[in-house]
Amino acid sequence: HVQLVESGGGSVQSGGSLRLSCVASGRIKTEYCVAWFRQGPGKEREGVASISFTNIGLYADSAKGQFTISKDNAENTWYLQMNSLKPEDTGMYYCAAVDRPWRPPSLRDYDYTVWGQGTQVTVS
Repeated sequence: HVQLVESGGGSVQSGGSLRLSCVASGRIKTEYCVAWFRQGPGKEREGVASISFTNIGLYADSAKGQFTISKDNAENTWYLQMNSLKPEDTGMYYCAAVDRPWRPPSLRDYDYTVWGQGTQVTVS
């Protein structure tokens, strides 16, 4: 099985930036569609950004112009660059993947079969 491990979270002040990483290990395939989700205190989990195997990106309205999703195929790593962070961006951030090369980017959690444990982001 493939495992996903997130890193890069932390505590930042409003207006700051963070770059989250999601590294795949184990029985890795190369044709993943990946998304970043977050769950804030007392909130439901929401998708914020997704990138297909063919490099098509999709962003939640709340993330457009603020977050950028990217990937490094050689390193089996996906990134979420987060700029101009606000307190409402606080939450646990998860990456998720599905081994479907034809899958368009999606912000629906039920489209993904593998999840990481999450990394905490706190903005004050």
